Amino acid sequence: MSRPGFVLDVDDRTPPLIVHEGLGFRLESFPLGTRVVYPPESLPAVPDVDQAIRDALLHPQDMDPLPELLFAGMKLTIAFDDLSLPLPSMRAPDIRGRIIEHVLTMAADAGVDDVELIAANALHRRMTAAELKHIVGERVFRSFYPQGKLYNFDAEDRDNLSHLGTTDKGEDIEISKRAAESDLLVYVNVNLVAMDGGHKSVGIGLASYKSLRHHHNAKTMVQSRSFMDHKHSAMHHSAWRMGRVIKDTVKVFQIETTLNNDIFPKPYDFLQKREWEWSVKDQATMLGMRRGLSVAPAKLKHKMFHDLRSVYGLTGVNAGEVEAVHTKTLEKVHQQQLVEVQGQSDVLVMGIPYVGPYNVNSSLNPILATCMGLGYYFNSYLGQPVVRKGGAVILYHPLNEGFNQLHHPSYVDFYEEVLAESTDPAVVGEKYEQQFAEDPWYRHLYRTSHAYHGVHPFYMWYWAAHAMDHVDEVIWVGADRKVASRLGFRAASTLADALEMASGTVGTSPSITYLHNPPHLLAHVR
Repeated sequence: MSRPGFVLDVDDRTPPLIVHEGLGFRLESFPLGTRVVYPPESLPAVPDVDQAIRDALLHPQDMDPLPELLFAGMKLTIAFDDLSLPLPSMRAPDIRGRIIEHVLTMAADAGVDDVELIAANALHRRMTAAELKHIVGERVFRSFYPQGKLYNFDAEDRDNLSHLGTTDKGEDIEISKRAAESDLLVYVNVNLVAMDGGHKSVGIGLASYKSLRHHHNAKTMVQSRSFMDHKHSAMHHSAWRMGRVIKDTVKVFQIETTLNNDIFPKPYDFLQKREWEWSVKDQATMLGMRRGLSVAPAKLKHKMFHDLRSVYGLTGVNAGEVEAVHTKTLEKVHQQQLVEVQGQSDVLVMGIPYVGPYNVNSSLNPILATCMGLGYYFNSYLGQPVVRKGGAVILYHPLNEGFNQLHHPSYVDFYEEVLAESTDPAVVGEKYEQQFAEDPWYRHLYRTSHAYHGVHPFYMWYWAAHAMDHVDEVIWVGADRKVASRLGFRAASTLADALEMASGTVGTSPSITYLHNPPHLLAHVR
């Protein structure tokens, strides 16, 4: 059986703790009294994955069984989450591919021959053929990709978008024309964290900029408390309004999956253990990795981490009506990730690992590192933030990986030109967002190469808006000082230096909480 999340108060017996910092990690000795929040250990995986999938498709939530929705002559579209989930990538076979095979088998039995598969990448970069193959599997890839029936969604293909109307708040709903005109749209999801899934799947994954601009903006992000709680997230409120309009127009059969916390395969599994429980072998592996990483060239370190494939176990799969399915999904996500935390701290400490949703097989540039720390990790709470209003956040990352010119071309200009003028999310959005969103060169690279959409760096900066509004101090340990300054933050050499720098904000004896992730955790702060 798994153990629940664990909150440790550092005392003189506590060993140094692992803190991730990009393409590496350090052992950090935290001040006495520091509160350390550990994620729960992995839930057991379902014993028979194929049986679990069949049960979900044949006994869905608030909908007829999938075979009863399929008929000869129909138009069937299967959409699926792109490579931004899960993190790190899943060892083959990917759960999405296994589900898609079951859906296609049922469709073939019903005589359905008009089937297309769409990667729901919204404004993310187009996946390569190899990346698509990894998700859907060899057989599905071979059957659909050469015929052009398996492809990336193109949010700038005006001829293949459908405007479904507006919400009562005036929000445009514009999604894939193929999906909108299908007799049935099957969406296959991986719910890595509580933010994923629900109406966010179709309404964001298959949407254009015209739709996304309504909730991917600084004002909405500041009002999202937090992204992991859709009932208190302004972004999710918007997505749910859009989703209910989509539901009235498009027949959606939602399939959502949840995974356990088995992120690191052997021999890296020591990274998800509690340090005082390391075996002699774990300690030797850790020391060997540290020595190797200290002398390895950057390209080798990058390859070592990004070639890693996780050994997640499936903890649940539910299918049917979107909201009914998502309720079941969240129960399982909370069971795996929720940790009870009593009260807020003056200081929140987080290490930023090598991978995020937007740098798979790429580099974690300074903007993406900010998004991971002040966006995703800061918002990994229910109730209230782990750090008090006006407190300080201390992050670990060197901020030195640079920008991948293939994947993130607009990020370079955002960093060099936009942040040089202002780091205020509202200001940069108002002045520059439309220019980047409509830039013809960025559009061309998004549509024909493997570049994120021109507006994407703005969205990453908006993810951090709630944290920037909430705390008074952000300090990066081990970071390039010039880069940190360009982002509007400060850099420190050590944790002790960072705490001294923050003392003007939080005092000389602040309460400190360290979120010990990955694996993922969700702090329920009461």
